Amino acid sequence: MGKNESLTYADSGVDIDTGNEVVSAIKSIVKETHDHSVLSNIGGFGGLYELKTKDYTRPILVSSTDGVGTKVKLAQRLGKNNLIGIDLVAMCVNDVIAQGAKPLFFLDYYATSKLDVTIASEIVSGIADGCKESGMALIGGETAEMPGLYKSGDFDLAGFCVGVVEFTKIIDGTNIQKDNAVIGISSSGPHSNGYSLIRKIIEMQEPDLYGKFGNTTLGEALTEPTKIYAQPILNLLEKFSINGIAHITGGGFKDNIERILPNDCGVMIETNTWEQPEIFKWIQNHGNISKDEMLRTFNCGIGMILIVENTDMNGVLETLTQIGYDSYQIGDVTKGTGQIILR
Repeated sequence: MGKNESLTYADSGVDIDTGNEVVSAIKSIVKETHDHSVLSNIGGFGGLYELKTKDYTRPILVSSTDGVGTKVKLAQRLGKNNLIGIDLVAMCVNDVIAQGAKPLFFLDYYATSKLDVTIASEIVSGIADGCKESGMALIGGETAEMPGLYKSGDFDLAGFCVGVVEFTKIIDGTNIQKDNAVIGISSSGPHSNGYSLIRKIIEMQEPDLYGKFGNTTLGEALTEPTKIYAQPILNLLEKFSINGIAHITGGGFKDNIERILPNDCGVMIETNTWEQPEIFKWIQNHGNISKDEMLRTFNCGIGMILIVENTDMNGVLETLTQIGYDSYQIGDVTKGTGQIILR
C-alpha cells in the first residue's frame, strides 16, 4: 500500500493524503462500527476479526457478496451517493440473515476512473450507517482507480458480508412443510433490482425526478435505500422457529422462493393481500409492464419472505408490527413439486 493509509481501510492501491479532513472524518465514521472483536487498525493489509465461539457448539460462517447494479447511475444523477452505501450493505446482509446468521463484518470494493474523496466519503458514510443498522463491523475494503476501464465520473461498488450461525439453527428450507404460513415483510421500494428497466423508462418518458410524488419526490422514491432486515429477523429468531426465509431480489417471487422450497412442496401467493406501494404502480404504468413481468422483475412491495408454522403466524405478525415493520400473510405452503403460483 505505501506510506499513506487508504481511504477504505485496507490494501488500497490509491495513495491519499491522510491529513485530509474528509479522510479523517471517514476514519472516525468507520471506527464507530467497530467493537472488541475488531483487532485491526485502519490502513493494514487485511481486516482482523476475532470470532467469539463460546456461545456456539458448532459455529458456521455464512458469506455473501453483491453489488448495487445500475442504481448507482440514478443515484449519481440525483446526488444520492450516501444512500447507495446503505443499499450495498443491505443486499449482502439480507442474504446472510436469510440463513439465520448473525452478521459479523463487512468489506467493500469501490472502483472509479479517478477518486473523488468527497463522493467516496458519502458512499462510505452510507456503508457505515448500513453496518451499524445491521449490527456488524466495517473492517476493510479496496479503492481502485481505473481510468482505462471507467469513464470520467463513473464508479462501481461491491460488498462482502460474513455472519455466523449455529449448525443446528441454519435456515435452509428443509423444514418447510405443507400448510406452513407465508409471511411477507414490506419493502422500501424497488431496493436494488430492476434499475436498467427503470432507467430506460426515465430515458423514454423524461419525468420530472424532482417533482412531487406523495410525501416525497419521484427521484427520492426511486432511490429509497434497500430495507435491512437483520435486526427484525434476529428478534424473531429469539421467539419463534422460522422454517424458511427468501430475500426477494432479482427474479422476484418465483425464482427466490424456489431456491429454498423442498421438492415435495409448492407455494401459493395471493398478490391481493398487500397494497403495492405507489412507486411500483408508477413503474408499471409508465413502462407499460404486465403484472407477470412486474412480479418477475421487482419485489412489488415485499422485500423478505418468512415461512413459519401456522400456529406461530399471528405471533410473528404481531412482533413485526411492534418493532415497526409492516407485514402480511401473503400465502401458504401447499403440496407440490417446487412450483410457485401467483394469483
